[in-house]
Amino acid sequence: MSESAPGLPRKTQASRYLFLFLVGLVIGVIGTVMAVRAIEARADHFPGSVMRVQQWHLAQLGNNLKENRCAATDTLPHLRTLRALSDDLEPAFPDLRDDARYVQHASAMRAAVDSALGSPPLNCQGLKATVKNIGDACQACHQDFRS
Repeated sequence: MSESAPGLPRKTQASRYLFLFLVGLVIGVIGTVMAVRAIEARADHFPGSVMRVQQWHLAQLGNNLKENRCAATDTLPHLRTLRALSDDLEPAFPDLRDDARYVQHASAMRAAVDSALGSPPLNCQGLKATVKNIGDACQACHQDFRS
């Protein structure tokens, strides 16, 4: 005895089930992607963005050092941007705003960049020292607060 619907061969019935399964799978994938994107859109990207842009500018100073491009005209734009971004350290991490250690690290970052802007590096030895000072300020904070 055949269990297929009257008038439909078993092969046609199986292909319908396969088609419905594939349609359900596609709808499920689309729904999952939409849900993940909606959750991601709610995330605050500001803290990570501040850190990435600072990291990029510090890397550009390191690249200038490697390429022997140590003139003030090559370094000052990156130093100015680092200084502007260092003003955003406390607003970027509002849960750490009241932590005295974090405020001290943010101040040390600003002091390192202010020192470099106060007497800009004019040669590669000066740029190397500047990159080291700024990198040390970053590393000290990351040791205390990065997971």
